[in-house]
Amino acid sequence: MRLLLVHPSALMYSEIFLRLEPLGLERVAGAAREAGHEVRIVDLQVLDRRELDTEIGAFRPEALGISLNYLANIPEAIEIARRVKAAVPGCFVFFGGHSVSFVAPDVLEQAEGAVDAVVRGEGEPAVVPLLEAVRDGGVDDVPGVVTPHGRGPAPLLMHGIDAPRPARDLMRRRNRYFIGELDPCASIEFTRGCPWDCSFCSAWTFYGRNYRKASPEAAAEELAGIREPNVFVVDDVAFIRPEHGNAIAAELERRRIRKRYYLETRSDVLLRNSEVFERWARLGLSYMFLGMEALDEEGLDQFRKRVSPDDNFHALEAARRLGINVAINLIVDPDWDADRFRLVRDFALSVPEIVHLTVMTPYPGTEIWHTESRRLTTRDYRLFDIQHAVVPTRLPLEEFYRELVRTQAVINRKHLGLRNAIGAGRVLGRNLLRGQTNFARMLWKFNDVYNPRRQLADHRRPVRYELPLPQPIDVGDRQQLYIHARPSRDRG
Repeated sequence: MRLLLVHPSALMYSEIFLRLEPLGLERVAGAAREAGHEVRIVDLQVLDRRELDTEIGAFRPEALGISLNYLANIPEAIEIARRVKAAVPGCFVFFGGHSVSFVAPDVLEQAEGAVDAVVRGEGEPAVVPLLEAVRDGGVDDVPGVVTPHGRGPAPLLMHGIDAPRPARDLMRRRNRYFIGELDPCASIEFTRGCPWDCSFCSAWTFYGRNYRKASPEAAAEELAGIREPNVFVVDDVAFIRPEHGNAIAAELERRRIRKRYYLETRSDVLLRNSEVFERWARLGLSYMFLGMEALDEEGLDQFRKRVSPDDNFHALEAARRLGINVAINLIVDPDWDADRFRLVRDFALSVPEIVHLTVMTPYPGTEIWHTESRRLTTRDYRLFDIQHAVVPTRLPLEEFYRELVRTQAVINRKHLGLRNAIGAGRVLGRNLLRGQTNFARMLWKFNDVYNPRRQLADHRRPVRYELPLPQPIDVGDRQQLYIHARPSRDRG
């Protein structure tokens, strides 16, 4: 079959800080192509809508899949589905991805026939059976598939993540993917899943706290085939198992593979496995994202981070000793007042690290979705991007956004402003000589993207598609939160 896969447009923060290749979509494409299907990909993060229309007209897909890892993209995806149905009658349209897995029946109802199915759970084991069922007629019995007629069997969970390999060759304008100064930047997956259970996160509920590792040989082989000099490791928490991180490092050393890496981990993991991170620093680990989330014990307990403030600050010191640049994430509680914002600004100015802010947002699939969602002030999908307030704020909303942007501007002044651009001249020059302009462009875009007037105006847009409210469940019964039931052989 002719399969066209689409990634929706970039979200607000992707306009400045990062734009990552759609690795999950590439892996789904790899699975479909290995089964003999003709596959193309359009990534609207780097291509415009006219190019999608041209591709639809020329390729005439028999099936079209849209990746929805982010709630904010759902309205755009439904509109694309409507246009495809009009342009190519008979095309089978399906959605898949992390966020849409938690709201599948509601999205199908809102699409009013423009979407034929939603794939819940992992896409790689579902796409080939789905396409075969589309060809043969009748998709209701495909594992993980939800249709307007109801839900099929439970989604399948892959035993390992070594295959399928991402179909990176299908991507156009790969030079548009970057994260900070790592420009251009590819992505890779060493592990999948997270064994922790933070209340604001849906990674653990999606995978049922399942955790799988790529083999060191497969990871090194994939890295050897990546052309980009920079690589983002997309794992939710890197190097939980030190023996795994060391084994991949040994393979890279043996093959003499050297790139610059950016990864995300936890403070306690960094402190416990510091020798692994030291080894990777020698291999090119340059940047690390640490989800501190809160500065005090109360906030960490609220988010169930299972670390202490001392752990977080010791981890920052450890990263500094290793020469690894750190980006810190803090979650903005809508209950913050002006004094709390001022405290966070003072902290951001007192440390050498980049401080990044995200707004506490109850997402479907998270525990706080079931405890906080009744307080929602909006159910507009487009505002669920961790940059807008969707529950009541202590400050008037306009003032909340002024304080938020004022605090975010600390990042701009410290790390992205003109003075630092001059200081980063060597990095800029190296990138520009290679024709890479992503990092240079982001240095001056902050005020255009982040401003309180824009964020406040976003709340006034007409709303056609709204998030459903959750069904009452007992959050103490973890199985009710999971997309994938955790196989017994993966326990421990």
